[in-house]
Amino acid sequence: MDFSIQMVSLLLMCGLTGSLQATHPEIRKRVIQVEEPLKPEVRKPTIRPAIQPSINTTAVAQVQVQPQGATATKSRPTAAQTEEDWGNIDGQAVSLYSLKNKNGMIAKITNYGALLTALQVLDRDGELADVVLGFDNLQGYLDGHPYFGCTVGRIANRIAKGKFTLENQEYTLATNNAPNHLHGGDVGFDKKVWTVEEADAHSVKMAYTSPDGEEGYPGRLTATVVYSLSDNNALQVEMSATTDATTIVNLVNHSYWNLEGHNSGNILGHELMLNASTYTPVDSTFIPIGTIDPVKHTPFDFTQAKAIGTEINQLIGNGPSDPGGYDINFVLDGEYGEMKLAAKVKDYKSGRVMEIYTTDPGVQFYTGNFLDGTVKGKGGAVYRKNAAFCLETQKYPDSINNEGKQGWYSVILRPGETYSHTDLYKFTTD
Repeated sequence: MDFSIQMVSLLLMCGLTGSLQATHPEIRKRVIQVEEPLKPEVRKPTIRPAIQPSINTTAVAQVQVQPQGATATKSRPTAAQTEEDWGNIDGQAVSLYSLKNKNGMIAKITNYGALLTALQVLDRDGELADVVLGFDNLQGYLDGHPYFGCTVGRIANRIAKGKFTLENQEYTLATNNAPNHLHGGDVGFDKKVWTVEEADAHSVKMAYTSPDGEEGYPGRLTATVVYSLSDNNALQVEMSATTDATTIVNLVNHSYWNLEGHNSGNILGHELMLNASTYTPVDSTFIPIGTIDPVKHTPFDFTQAKAIGTEINQLIGNGPSDPGGYDINFVLDGEYGEMKLAAKVKDYKSGRVMEIYTTDPGVQFYTGNFLDGTVKGKGGAVYRKNAAFCLETQKYPDSINNEGKQGWYSVILRPGETYSHTDLYKFTTD
């Protein structure tokens, strides 16, 4: 089906409005030999509208969760809302917002890290289960975690050696995932208290202004995230940003998914389809080598649905620091900037099906390789290797150092432009 037609159908069906990664190494190119690189057609879209270390505790010890009754600066909601006080950090109020639709589906979002803490989804028998990994309270997130459910920025994924050049000036960032920069640095957007601007039973909008020079990035960047839950069981996440000086931006929602339930064991039996015929291989430090290669005849081929665990054992680690598994960026088929199907995941035990649509050109597929049981989540759940998967829609890793290369998309944002990125997570049963 033509993607444009498919998107129109989706919008009518969902009734939604709005604009249309503890170090864990990615897959080495040397693991699989592939054909000659595919060079996609160069597109020049307008700017609009991310791998991840396991536990990042940098700067977390510097913040204190104050008692529930302590005085704090409150965010400014402008509509009726379902809100729970979660404490405060350095005088900034942290709240938990519950969105609920007519079918009983519930999404819980906090303004700490603009993150999704829980998503209760119906199974084929009408029973609810929480399908995202996370914690029961704010302290769990402050104690350090592998980016569960958060909004990552200013730049998600890696920047090689923590350096980039912009308008003839070189910038140096923290190499918090040595030797590279990862997910915005030591104290990225995932560790910030966002200001809630609007909230009601079906949506919450929050914003964060990153000052010029924060984590080494130029320009004062104002980012917004809107979570919306429809009565047709779809969660939409809209991310946008503006700047007062030329900078770079690549925001991502970093949720960990298990469609059987966050505490139900591994996801190797989940069936996955990726709408991606190519991917970006990486070097031994997990930085893309600059080519875009076909997935055909490799374990990365999910163009036809298959169980996640079918070929995962072929992706062996490279020593004790690399447990192996999927952790790679896929190049999505379809037009950048237009809403398109990125992935479809099915859990046969529960019957839950999730489709992900996005306006971004890539998706990072990660299989929770570095979860090792040391993280205790909601209800005391023990999160072990492969307990969840991530599908992070994004611009490609290290895009700024591949600027202008065929098939790559710019992460540069200039004054007067608006970055935007929309994701839609549609849930059904089978």
